[in-house]
Amino acid sequence: MKRAVAHLANLDLNLLVMLRELIRERNVTRAAERVGVTQPAASAALSRLRRHFGDELLVRGKGGYVLSPLATQLAEQVEVVCAAAERLFAAGESFDPDVSRREFTLLVADYTIAVLGEHLARLLDEQAPQVRLHLRLVREAMATDVEENIRLMDGMIAPPAGRFRIPGLQSAELFRDRWVCVVATENRVLATDTPNLEELARLSWVVPYQPNQGYPTAAPIAQQLTTFGIRPNVAVRVESYQAVPHLVAGTDRVALLQERLAHQVAGRLGLRVLECPGDPEPIVEKLWWHTNFDEDPGHVWLRGLLADAAKQLG
Repeated sequence: MKRAVAHLANLDLNLLVMLRELIRERNVTRAAERVGVTQPAASAALSRLRRHFGDELLVRGKGGYVLSPLATQLAEQVEVVCAAAERLFAAGESFDPDVSRREFTLLVADYTIAVLGEHLARLLDEQAPQVRLHLRLVREAMATDVEENIRLMDGMIAPPAGRFRIPGLQSAELFRDRWVCVVATENRVLATDTPNLEELARLSWVVPYQPNQGYPTAAPIAQQLTTFGIRPNVAVRVESYQAVPHLVAGTDRVALLQERLAHQVAGRLGLRVLECPGDPEPIVEKLWWHTNFDEDPGHVWLRGLLADAAKQLG
């Protein structure tokens, strides 16, 4: 234990921030500008990081630097560590959105960004022009390991699920949605606009967040299909909600999709939005956070900002 503490004490923790920006920007000059140091200072920091890890980290390619395999592996870890450090040193401070440069990290689905992003970005620009927002896109593994991830970021936006039944977790409803079916306008298999479950079950499906032919417990669409009694013939699996309608367009495939997202893209992609049979459960999108942030002034402001953005959805 003493050896570990001594090792940490000998580290220049400023290198963490430089490592994060070098990985983000893949450019020494831009990373220097982000941190507020000179280009030679950033180059020196990169040299120190290379010696520490015994790896090039940034490797010259045809169009500039690319990440080494180790740097790719470190990318997520350094984001988590820096975000946790920023929250640690911001604890107890007053928060003034007009001048704060604090960064907030949220775990969200790309569907949430499509629905809420425009309103959130506008309010953030109006109320806190220097505050930074880091939106991390949800992955299946991150969504299931809620207890660990929720301590390392400011919150996540997701529907209620069994994985959220852990001590110290708070939530507030942001907005609601519902499931609809989407098919191409020229779908040759499904002629009716009021399909029943048997007709849907015969079609090929596009399903997001389904890593295999089983039903992952954390995937809302898979849970809904299970409730319907449909074991879909999955033609396309994809790690994105926004990609789903693009993979239905111009085909005979079908997908479940959130209604707000479906109506955003239906006209542009030539899709029919159909009522979903089988009495689907409503979608309730909530903000989840750890009770450690309850009295944090900055986090209180963030929760209010998200609530205001959600109200603009109607």
